[in-house]
Amino acid sequence: MLVVADRLRIPDEELVERFVRASGPGGQNVNKVATAVELRFDVAGSAALPEAVRARLLARRDRRLTDAGVFVVSAQRFRTQERNREDARARLAAFIETGLHVPKVRVATRPTRGAKERRLAEKKGRAQVKRGRTASWSSEG
Repeated sequence: MLVVADRLRIPDEELVERFVRASGPGGQNVNKVATAVELRFDVAGSAALPEAVRARLLARRDRRLTDAGVFVVSAQRFRTQERNREDARARLAAFIETGLHVPKVRVATRPTRGAKERRLAEKKGRAQVKRGRTASWSSEG
């Protein structure tokens, strides 16, 4: 059972773990032992996720999320299979936790009159500086 938050738990039956050989340095051990973990979680078909959380997670543009709605985490940071399992599960929990937070709705506002005037004054000042540059070049030539 993966505990994401107080009110959200993912049963182990919904997690698919595959152990493969890790790439990179590690000597002879890396060629013999399958320490890397590939953890798969079907976000689209999960019964444990509330509908609102599922929709927010599927709407995210995360490269670890497949077109079918399956979240794939590959963990091979550590030398032992157990530490890589914990790492993959922690990364999955962190991903799901991002879907628990409801983003604040943006309220459309209008700039104040003072802000508009300051912006236009800044633009006029910039234009004046640039006009001054061109005038100095043309008078010398």
